[in-house]
Amino acid sequence: MNLLSSTYIFSIYTLLSRVLGYLRDILIAIFLGASIFADAFFVAFRLPNTFRRLFAEGTFNAAFIPSYISAKSKSKENGKKFADEIFSLLILILLFIILIVEIFAPYLVYLIAPGFLAETQKFDLTVELTRITFPFLLFVTISSFFSGILNSYNKFAAAAAAPIILNFILIIALLSSYFFDLNFAKQLSYGVTLSGVIQLIFLIYCTKRYYKPSIEFKKKINNKVRFFFKKLLPSVLSSGVTQINILVGTIIASFETGAVSYLYYADRVYQINLALAGIAVGTVSLPALSKAFKQKNVSKISNIQSKSIELSLLLSLPASVGLIIASEEITSALFGYGSFSKEDVTITAEALRYFGYGVPAFALIKILSNFYFARNDTKYPFYISLFVVILNIFLSISLFNKVGFIIIPIATSLTTWIGVIVYVFLLNKNKYLLLKKYLSNNCFRILLCTILMGFILIFGLDIFSDYLDYEYKYKSIYLISIVGFVAGVYLISCYLIGILKTKNFKTN
Repeated sequence: MNLLSSTYIFSIYTLLSRVLGYLRDILIAIFLGASIFADAFFVAFRLPNTFRRLFAEGTFNAAFIPSYISAKSKSKENGKKFADEIFSLLILILLFIILIVEIFAPYLVYLIAPGFLAETQKFDLTVELTRITFPFLLFVTISSFFSGILNSYNKFAAAAAAPIILNFILIIALLSSYFFDLNFAKQLSYGVTLSGVIQLIFLIYCTKRYYKPSIEFKKKINNKVRFFFKKLLPSVLSSGVTQINILVGTIIASFETGAVSYLYYADRVYQINLALAGIAVGTVSLPALSKAFKQKNVSKISNIQSKSIELSLLLSLPASVGLIIASEEITSALFGYGSFSKEDVTITAEALRYFGYGVPAFALIKILSNFYFARNDTKYPFYISLFVVILNIFLSISLFNKVGFIIIPIATSLTTWIGVIVYVFLLNKNKYLLLKKYLSNNCFRILLCTILMGFILIFGLDIFSDYLDYEYKYKSIYLISIVGFVAGVYLISCYLIGILKTKNFKTN
């Protein structure tokens, strides 16, 4: 397997999904801005969407793929039996969770956005929208199960393409609301659940060649299935630490008007790189790493670990520098229209800038956790992630009154970097970090190319500053041109110094 080629395939579909996601969010910014309707929808969508990111973007796979590969390595029938039991129990558990949430939705909204309680209209609307969106959790989690099956066979395209459906449906919901004078927030919420149904049907169809599900409810759960569910919860917390930190941030931000929306828009921008540098690389490398551990191939393990880190930094370092330097221009070009004012742009850009400092850490923490997950070890990642989340909560709450909601992206980035340092220390201590000697030299060359890119970006923004102003109608075209040119310079320079070559990323 070639790590770069597989990541490229995964990334193409992910990029298409994110581009549609940006179009969706631009429309939301135009029609809803940072209003109470936007805040209500973002909170209602936050919980099922967080679960979507947790399960669909690698976390479920981190627990499922090593166990499934181990089961089917004995026999195809053994693998199917294991998958059927997981599938049946997932449906049962999820139906129970959704029933509880539908009944106790007001209490859940209070937990997610306690600041909304002071505004009755906003709180009641959020409860209503939460009840509409939450069934999405059932469909997206089961979809993740089928994605895990596909990924274990090194088939990544369908799973990466599935989120495109969500964004496409939500864009249709927004446009139909505009043309037929419907309630934007409600139509968006119904669109969320509908997209979950369509995604599930799509992935069931794509998986039928490898697996056809059978629902079987047994009184006694076998040891392998019990072991899987025992490590699933730690895996969710460990692999999804960034998403959990964002959820925590939403809770705290609910006490400041408009802050939920500002965080949402900033989150949407940096998530595209996390999807490529962390989720794509992590998702693609995990099956290969799990098989290498199963074969006890130390050389292959070392190669996959080194290439995963190198590719992650190759994609995340330039994105981090770009977000820090051009946060205001990016925010203005993407969202600075209609109801989204110049002040909204400035505030969102500040949040984006601080998230930018954490982008390499957000990506690396997903890669490093895989080094434990591939060994079926969820204990250390669980403890590290718990520490990171608690530290993030402490910093955000203790400084919120002094700094305001901007402490949330600052604390999220800072604590994630601390988590990366802890991971490296413990992996090295446990002798799990088997890196090639060339890695440090390659990382230095990536850093040089990133610095060159940064200077060119500053120069480009300065030359075209008048055309990137909030009031300028075609600012997005100029920004895309600048970013495209700068990205091209970066990729060419990486290629010329021998970093970006397909043969360098073979896992064998």
